[in-house]
Amino acid sequence: MANNGRRKSRKIWIWVMVAVAVLAGAGVAVRAALKPDNKIDPSKIAKVERGDIARVVVATGKIEPRAIVEVKSKASGIVKNIYVNYGDTVRAGQVLAELDKEELEARVREARANLQAAQALEESAAATLERNKVEAEGPDLPFLRSAMERAQRMLNEKLVAKNTVEEAEKAYQLALNRQSAAIRALAVSRAEITRARAQVAQAKAVLERAEEDLRNSTIVSPIDGLVLSRNVEVGNAVSSILVLGSQATPLFILGDISDVFVRGKVDQADIGKVYLGQPARIVVESFRDRKFEGKVYRISPYGVEKENVTTFEVQVSIHNPGRELKANMSANAEIILEEKKNVLLVPEAAVVYDRDRKPAVEIPDPAQEKGRRKAAVKLGISNGIKTELLNGLEEGSQVILQ
Repeated sequence: MANNGRRKSRKIWIWVMVAVAVLAGAGVAVRAALKPDNKIDPSKIAKVERGDIARVVVATGKIEPRAIVEVKSKASGIVKNIYVNYGDTVRAGQVLAELDKEELEARVREARANLQAAQALEESAAATLERNKVEAEGPDLPFLRSAMERAQRMLNEKLVAKNTVEEAEKAYQLALNRQSAAIRALAVSRAEITRARAQVAQAKAVLERAEEDLRNSTIVSPIDGLVLSRNVEVGNAVSSILVLGSQATPLFILGDISDVFVRGKVDQADIGKVYLGQPARIVVESFRDRKFEGKVYRISPYGVEKENVTTFEVQVSIHNPGRELKANMSANAEIILEEKKNVLLVPEAAVVYDRDRKPAVEIPDPAQEKGRRKAAVKLGISNGIKTELLNGLEEGSQVILQ
């Protein structure tokens, strides 16, 4: 009986010890769970650094050449030869393409022959006019009239027969009739010469137009620049811009991309800060690590409202001697409003504000319950990513990104 009592007592102590151990472990676990974790994710920590910062207005747009020309033909025809392709550099007056000249040359020959025929008719009409002028003046009339009067006197003196007087009168009358006919013919001749001269002028105009069409069948560059696009091939039919206007076939687009610009839009809230000659930096997707220098050279005085937002067109010129920038590239023109060099910078994402809009940053502090504490700071200009730090922290200080 005594042995059984001792066994029961030993079992009770064992269970008591197990229960105490379980409770102690649970207590440790609870304390560990309730203890705050003051470790900060290293990816959320940044440093105060020195650098340059600028406050900018961004105008988004496309790269465009300052000088751009769409080349169209003044003559209609079939493309026979093309001498340039896109990417080629051309000079003003350089031949770009030629149309088939066979029909145009035939027109020139036909027009020249018509002109020669009109000139021959003019010469004939001029000769007829001169002849009629002479006859209209009646050069023989004074002599015939004198002969008639002399014959009449001699008849009165009975020195000649009557038929002699009649013949003299007849000769004088015939001369008068010829003069009258010549006067009437002179009016006709003057009309003929006027018509002949008009036909000559018309034939000359047709010849000049045919020769001009022949010259226009050789398409030349109007500017020094670069061939941006070529829109025709050999054998294509092209129409004359003189006939179809803006609907005529475009042949080439030329531009001078050594001097380009960005045509962007600036919100009305910022346009008052933009002025001519203001420096700017241009960023394009193709050159992410490079910024091109530029300046504002044109500001539209007329705002455009769209979806209740009014914007103004601004053009920022860029010197592009290396031609790295291509036409129609998307670009952001950062118009510099204010810029500072070699100043302390803190990430914008690290800045917090209290109810009074006073700025502060959080810095790591293991002594604090949450492992961090706030530090008041004074800020300067911001570019939306980084902010100028005027005072509150030193270079190299750690800050926590929110």
